Amino acid sequence: MQRDRGAPTAVLRTGTAVLALAVLVAGAPGPAVVPLAVVLALGALAVFLRRAVPGPDRRVWVRLQGTAVLLAVGVLVTVLPAAGPLGVVPAMVAVVVGFPTTYGGLLRWNRFSTSAADPNDVLNASAAVLVAVAMGNVVVDLVGGPLTELPEWQLQPMLAAAAVAVIELGTSWVITAVAGLARDVRMALVAGTQVALLVAAGLALWSAGEAVGPVAAVTGAAVVMCSVAAALPARTSTPQPADPADSTVGAFALISVATVTLVVGALTDSRAAIIWCAGLAAVASSLRLLVNLRDLAQLAVSRREALTDELTGLANRRALIRRIEELCATGHPFSLGLVDLDRFKEVNDGLGHAAGDELLRRVSRRLADHLPAGAMVGRLGGDEFAVVVPVPPQGDPGDLTPSLGADLVTLSREPYDVDGLVLHAPVCVGTTGHVADGHAPGDCATRLLRRADAALYDAKRHGATAVTYDATRHVDTSGRITLVEELRAAVDTDQLVLWYQPQVDVASGRTVGVEALVRWQHPTRGLLAPAEFLPLAEAHALMGPVTERVLAEAVRQGAEWRRTGTPLRVSVNLSASNLSDTALPARVAALLAEHGLPASALVLEVTETVLMTEPDAGLVVVRALAELGAAISIDDFGTGWSSLTYLKDLPVTELKLDRSFTADLLTEPRTAAIVHGTIELAHRLGLRVVAEGVETAATLAHLARLDCDESQGYLHSRPVPAPAVTALLAVATTAPPVRQPA
Repeated sequence: MQRDRGAPTAVLRTGTAVLALAVLVAGAPGPAVVPLAVVLALGALAVFLRRAVPGPDRRVWVRLQGTAVLLAVGVLVTVLPAAGPLGVVPAMVAVVVGFPTTYGGLLRWNRFSTSAADPNDVLNASAAVLVAVAMGNVVVDLVGGPLTELPEWQLQPMLAAAAVAVIELGTSWVITAVAGLARDVRMALVAGTQVALLVAAGLALWSAGEAVGPVAAVTGAAVVMCSVAAALPARTSTPQPADPADSTVGAFALISVATVTLVVGALTDSRAAIIWCAGLAAVASSLRLLVNLRDLAQLAVSRREALTDELTGLANRRALIRRIEELCATGHPFSLGLVDLDRFKEVNDGLGHAAGDELLRRVSRRLADHLPAGAMVGRLGGDEFAVVVPVPPQGDPGDLTPSLGADLVTLSREPYDVDGLVLHAPVCVGTTGHVADGHAPGDCATRLLRRADAALYDAKRHGATAVTYDATRHVDTSGRITLVEELRAAVDTDQLVLWYQPQVDVASGRTVGVEALVRWQHPTRGLLAPAEFLPLAEAHALMGPVTERVLAEAVRQGAEWRRTGTPLRVSVNLSASNLSDTALPARVAALLAEHGLPASALVLEVTETVLMTEPDAGLVVVRALAELGAAISIDDFGTGWSSLTYLKDLPVTELKLDRSFTADLLTEPRTAAIVHGTIELAHRLGLRVVAEGVETAATLAHLARLDCDESQGYLHSRPVPAPAVTALLAVATTAPPVRQPA
């Protein structure tokens, strides 16, 4: 709605004319005042009807405009000739009747309420007015004079109007300060309105209700100022919250004053109005106090919930950061440990989220029960916990921090009983210590969490259980965190590319297969090797999506080579998260069908370490993949503790000898004997043997003498992109085969 910019001026002019004439006829209101008073009332009503205030302050001005109309009606009734016996009472009653709307509008101005704060605070305000009226009656009784001769229906409205004006004026000053309205001219006009009403009530009391003209004139001034304020443009400002503690203090104060007034009234045998007003004020303030106590209790619960992890009942990230910042601010040394559950994802995927949640609860209880007094245990999210342990008065942070990591690892070694299942939940721990180091306390929590996270990442990457932050070898994790987020995006784009390393038949020298190896074509860092991002993928639950991407591209490329007359086997490594995914075989079958690649042309490599992570679920998935016709290869064979067990239990097609064996094949007789025995055992079981890490012709020749089936390594080729594989195949086809000695 378009606001009439001339409305403030019109109202101001009308009001000025009314006031001038009212002053001229002060004390003798007559017919000449009536038309102008009507114009004043209609002007205020027009502003009220035309006003359209957008935003949260709309209710404020609806209330204040309603007050202006009530005051205008009061002035009009006061100056009517027929209202002679009433005197100033209509104007005073209008002030009192308009109090709820005025007070509610003031407290809503640039304020917003919360679940534990009532911005109207009506009970306290009403109690304050009643207390003021009671005290006014006490003063009248003590001072005496003409007011004591007035009937109650005349005296009480004047006292009530004075009380209302005082409360509203005080409220205006308070709201100006707390709501940031000191520069808002509208607030100055509203405060001027309250001053005018206070003056009008004062004139009424001073004259014992006889100064009808001046009272009407000053009340009319209040109408003018309120109307002009309503017509002025709004100012943009930030809403401020209401605080229930403020009204709680006010309620206590009012109860005290009301009680004192009751006692004084009872002792002096004062009029009944004192007892009634003070008593009602005490009741209203008591009710407000009860409401506030309930609200404050709810607020305390809300604050506690805001600092508590819902699942475990431990402190949450917000509470942990607050505790760290408190210790940093005081300069008290402490140790911080980050704890990550190694096998939580497998438990969550294999046994369901309910079992995973129960495991987290049991881990949290164990941590909370066994840490020293004063320590805080919290859950940062997922399967990651944090521990903050202040250093004892005579303790040494340098000794506490490493021992904290060792203690946390020791706590995790005992199994957990989850719904009748015995589960182990090994952990990795990264720790760091804090002493006053001159850094700004504001960034202390962020800095220490990064250090502990860097140590935790180091522990995961190197298979350690606990690592303490060392500035000489650990870097800030902010760049790593950024890289993780970029990797999440890369999985869904074409940034992950495959390079292939040939696998050569030892007897014929012909390339018979390739192993697909992932690279990351980073938009700014260039081509990244697997070691630069796969540990991050493993640590942040991205290995599953990465492997799925590799599988899809490898199957597509294998089918393309087959269509061009180059039927190569394609090998793809599976991660632990893949083997816990019971839906993987169905997706692999769909991929093979989509691209027309025979299942026998796909080799799925699993390491012994991966199989040991989740043996039962892993065996089920591997068997299902083998039933599709895909070949199963044991990668890095010989590096685990249960290799022969897997040869017995798994439908294995191929063994890949780890490069640690081929590297020492020519120099270590025991290694040569192990390789020879492994090849013979594999052949007896009908398995193919692929030797990894072959870099010299002498090593290849020795493998040929041992009757090894295939060879893979830099001797034949480094990993290369798919377009380069064709050229390599041509070279490999023309190369002479490796001949075994007679």
